[in-house]
Amino acid sequence: MFGGRFRLSFIVALLLTTVLAACGGGGFGFGGGGASANREEKLEVFTPEQIFERGEFELTRNRTDDAAYYFSEIERLYPYSSWAKRALIMQAFSFHQGKDYPESRASAQRYIDFYPADEDAAYAQFLLALSYYDQIDEVGRDQGLTFQALQSLRAVIELYPDSEYASSAILKFDLAFDHLAAKEMEIGRYYLRRDHFTAAINRFRVVVADFQTTSHTAEALHRLVEAYLSLGLTDEAQSAGAILGFNYQSSEWYERSFTLLTGQGLKMKNFGNNWLSQIYRQSVKGEWL
Repeated sequence: MFGGRFRLSFIVALLLTTVLAACGGGGFGFGGGGASANREEKLEVFTPEQIFERGEFELTRNRTDDAAYYFSEIERLYPYSSWAKRALIMQAFSFHQGKDYPESRASAQRYIDFYPADEDAAYAQFLLALSYYDQIDEVGRDQGLTFQALQSLRAVIELYPDSEYASSAILKFDLAFDHLAAKEMEIGRYYLRRDHFTAAINRFRVVVADFQTTSHTAEALHRLVEAYLSLGLTDEAQSAGAILGFNYQSSEWYERSFTLLTGQGLKMKNFGNNWLSQIYRQSVKGEWL
């Protein structure tokens, strides 16, 4: 999670605090360990290292808000120390663990602003991206979060391509991209079920034109076949079927479109000069894939 020496000190501190917790001690010279952080404590009498260890101790007890508080106090009391830098990234981590995503994002952004060349800047950027990504697990959620997650994940990939977080960022980027396509499909199906064919076509077209690398493209093409046939636009329907036949012949959506088209005496063949015909010609040349 963190750079070399930081990672080692974090692990050692966690082991130490776990032992202290098991023994029932308050840890690190602070008041009793059973209650939440005492915000009236005079932390000035403690060293930044002691406060930092207390923050780690609170993390072992899953008291993420208390942990973030102690890490923030290091920033306040010792703003120019090396511990302040470590505490800032730990603030972002603690807030994220507690699902306080706006605060996690704010702390991570401050770290990036203050220490852009630091070895943990990549992790700060990754945490910032996760603060968006971890909220987009449901298709029906605000898609603005998905766009923000994509932008932040792209920053990890482009700014820190050699970091240990780049591969995970790439995977999450692909999943978030797929999520946007899923949202378009959900809306398109809604319109299709209600016979709003033009509105449905507009949604499926977005998937085919802008999200063709996602897992939803084959179904989007099939839904276009359905919608265009319903409108009597056979050239477009057959062109959509032709793309399915060229790229997704082993899919269930190809079989469904084949049955629909041949049942009306039509073929899965490119016709006319519509937008699907252009995509078909590009895909045959290998430029669309």
